[in-house]
Amino acid sequence: WQSFMKTGLKSIKTTRYTGLRGILPVLLLVFSTAVLSADSLRTAVLLRVNDAIGPATSDYIQRGLDQAQQDRAALVILQLDTPGGLDTAMRRIIRAIIASPVPVVIYVSPSGARAASAGTYMLYAAHIAAMAPATNLGAATPVQIGGLPGIEPGNEQPEQTKPVDKQEAEKKKDKDDKTASKPAPAAGHGDTMTRKMVNDAVAYIRSLAEMRGRNADWAEKAVRQAASLSAEQALAQGVIDVVATDIPDLLRQINGRKVQTSDGEKVLDTEGLQLKLIEPDWRNELLSIITNPNIAYILMLLGIYGLFFELANPGFILPGVIGAISLLLALYAMQVLPINYAGLGLIILGIAFMIGETFMPSFGVLGIGGIVSFVIGSIILFDTNGGNVAISVPLIVAVSLLTAGFFFFVMHVVIRSFRKPVVSGKEQMVGSLAEVQHGFNRDGQVFVHGEIWQATSDTPMQAGDKAVVTGMDGLVLQIEPLKEKQP
Repeated sequence: WQSFMKTGLKSIKTTRYTGLRGILPVLLLVFSTAVLSADSLRTAVLLRVNDAIGPATSDYIQRGLDQAQQDRAALVILQLDTPGGLDTAMRRIIRAIIASPVPVVIYVSPSGARAASAGTYMLYAAHIAAMAPATNLGAATPVQIGGLPGIEPGNEQPEQTKPVDKQEAEKKKDKDDKTASKPAPAAGHGDTMTRKMVNDAVAYIRSLAEMRGRNADWAEKAVRQAASLSAEQALAQGVIDVVATDIPDLLRQINGRKVQTSDGEKVLDTEGLQLKLIEPDWRNELLSIITNPNIAYILMLLGIYGLFFELANPGFILPGVIGAISLLLALYAMQVLPINYAGLGLIILGIAFMIGETFMPSFGVLGIGGIVSFVIGSIILFDTNGGNVAISVPLIVAVSLLTAGFFFFVMHVVIRSFRKPVVSGKEQMVGSLAEVQHGFNRDGQVFVHGEIWQATSDTPMQAGDKAVVTGMDGLVLQIEPLKEKQP
C-alpha cells in the first residue's frame, strides 16, 4: 500500500499528459483509500437495555437501529437484561427489528440476566438469539399489573430438571400437551378478556417463532403456562441459536451464519468488527422517567392544579409556571402511553366538580360526585387492553384523599365564613356604640368606629352622651340613648 501511494504521487508529479490520463491516478488513489478506510472501520453497533421495556427503551432501540443503518454497520448487538415490559413498546421494537436491513443479535447477558416476558418475544424476533451461561428466559404470560409498565413481572425461576423414570416423564408430557391445548388455563376460564389477551399473545409469538425457525411449541407454553428455561435448555430445545460467554465469543460463533433481513439473505462476517456503543441520551433518560404511569399521573395533576391556582390568584406566577411545565411533560408522556381518554375526562370532570363545590356549596353533592369521578378516571386512565399498564392503587388512594381533603377544607372555610358576624358595611353599623359630638335635639353628629357620621334621634342628646345605632338611612345613622344597666 505504501509503495502504491508513492507510485501514485510520483505519477501525479511527473506526468506530462492532460485530460483523463492525468486524472486517472488521482481517482484510483482516492477510490482505493475510501475502500480500505471503509473496510478498516467495519463496526458492530452495541445497544444495552437493563430495565423494563417501555417507551424510552423503544425510542432508544429504534434510534440505535437507525444509526446502525446510517453508519452501514455490519451488525447490531442488543445486550438485554429485562424483567418484562409494555406490550405496545415491545411490539414497536419487534417491528423495527423485523424491518431492519442490518442483522440484529439479541444477547441476554451478563450471567444472571434474564429475558422474561417481553424479552422472550424480542428474542424470538431477533435474527440471532443468544444467551450467556446462567441466564434464563420465558414467563411470557400477559397479565394486568399496576405500577411500572409491564405485561408480566417475569420473576419466575427457570424450570429445574430432576431425574424421573420414563413412565413419569411420559405422563408429564401428556399432561403438558393437554394443558397447552386448552385455552389459557393459567389466566382463568371465566375471564374472557384475559383469554383474549393470552390467545393473541400465543398467535403473536408463534408467528415470530415460525418466521425465525425456532421452537414454536415451547413459545406457546411460555405464554400459556409461564414456562421458563435456562440458557442451556433453551439451546437444546431450539429456542435460541447460541450460548456465548462474552461478546467476542458470540462474534466468533455467529461468523458465517446466514440470516434473513428485510434486504434479503445475508451471511454474517464478524471477523475484525469494532464495537460501537450507543448510550441513551438525555432525551431517553427524561422519557424513561416521565413515561412511568405514576409519574405521568402526578405531572398531570400538578399541571391542572398549578394552572387552577394561577387563574384563581393572578400574579402569583410560580403556580402557573410549574403547572404549565408539568402539564406539557405529562402530555408528552401520554402521547406515547396508551391513554384512555374517558378516564382523562372523568379526572378533569371530578376536579371541576370539587372546585364547583367550593364556590357553590351543594351540601356535598358536587364534592362527593367529584371524588367518585376522580377515582374512577384515575383507575381507567391507562388503556390496559392496549398496554396493560395502570397507576398504582395506593397512589390513587393517596392523591384522591389529599385532593378531597383539600377541597373539603376549603369548602369548610367558606361555610364558616358565612356564619361569622358581618364586620363591614351597613349591617356591621347596626348595634355599634356611638358618642355624641355636640348636643342636639333631633339631628347632629356622632363618632362611630373612628369616623364622624350624621345621626338623627327622637330623644335630645347632649355632648359626650353614649348612643346605640339602631338603623341606617343612606348615610344618616338612626340612634337612641344607651341605657345604662342598673346594679
